[in-house]
Amino acid sequence: MVQATPVLLVLSLALVAPGLSTRKCVLTGRWRNDLGSNMTIEAVDSKGDFSGSYHTAVADYPSTIKVSPLQGSQHRTDQNRQPTFGFTVNWNFSDSVSVFTGQCFVDEKGREVLKTMWLLRLCVGNITDDWKATRVGTNVFTRLQPQKE
Repeated sequence: MVQATPVLLVLSLALVAPGLSTRKCVLTGRWRNDLGSNMTIEAVDSKGDFSGSYHTAVADYPSTIKVSPLQGSQHRTDQNRQPTFGFTVNWNFSDSVSVFTGQCFVDEKGREVLKTMWLLRLCVGNITDDWKATRVGTNVFTRLQPQKE
């Protein structure tokens, strides 16, 4: 039984150690999505709230694109190394607004990735056009600059 103890200790460390070294995914910083849009998230406060800016690469009228403000909230738990979050973008160049929800992940290569789903609400002239006023999609964001630890 004494000889089995070192083997069990090594085995248990091998199983537990990867969880101990897992990097925490941090929202703060500069991000680019799969469509080429850029987003900057400023510091997340103690309540989980944050602000920032969003520069979309896609629009119905690309010549009118302007950097737009965003406001959001991150789920606050010290134990969660891959937090969920949501934010709203109030587009400065159109009568529309978008909401994003997602989760911050660290992939198998140690890279931070934001997986999101969004709704875009367009302003329409009357209730009969309501059916075409909401768009839905997904985006994957990757960090532009590695976060310093």
